[in-house]
Amino acid sequence: MKKFLVLGILFILPITAYIFFASGKDNFSKLPVLTQGVQELTEFRDLDGKAVTFKDHITVLGFFGSDLFANRANAYNLAHKIYKKNHEFHDFQLLVIAPEGTQEQALDLKANLDEIANTENWKFVFGSSEAIKNLFNSLQTNQQLDENLATSYVYIIDKEAALRGRNDDEDEDEGVLYGFDSSSVAEINNKMSDDIKVVLAEYRLALKKYKAKREI
Repeated sequence: MKKFLVLGILFILPITAYIFFASGKDNFSKLPVLTQGVQELTEFRDLDGKAVTFKDHITVLGFFGSDLFANRANAYNLAHKIYKKNHEFHDFQLLVIAPEGTQEQALDLKANLDEIANTENWKFVFGSSEAIKNLFNSLQTNQQLDENLATSYVYIIDKEAALRGRNDDEDEDEGVLYGFDSSSVAEINNKMSDDIKVVLAEYRLALKKYKAKREI
């Protein structure tokens, strides 16, 4: 009897595991799209004067306004909890939007952030006040920029320039979580970090499927 029981376990267990993981691929949970067609970054340039884009990147987008050092603590939270964990992913980038004329502040802050992780994929991006407002409004969130064109909230933008977030968040009045409060270590560590993992895993899975089709 024991012999048949052991054989049964050895036979059934691998099949059960295969079915479980196979079904998991088909039922992979994606992070909801909340806003399609976020405005592209055609009116913005980075510290080197180069164009930047959402296309083909998974982007964490922040608005630090005209006083970058007022958001220094938020930057450090993001650097430790989000950027440091994900910056080596090929298509990941963190973009901080700021008004023209704040480049010197950005250089100083970037030098500090370099002590935490290589900031190659952390970019400060500059534009006019009108361009910043238009970009923020295109997110269609329930948040607002302050008088310095800043907010503590940061946003996940996918490779198709769509805003990703939660539509069933228990802590939100209407269940919709558009962005993550970078001043809250708990929120970015417990919520945002998980959601970034979901989006990255989604694209990794899509890449694996594409490669598998190419090999057939």
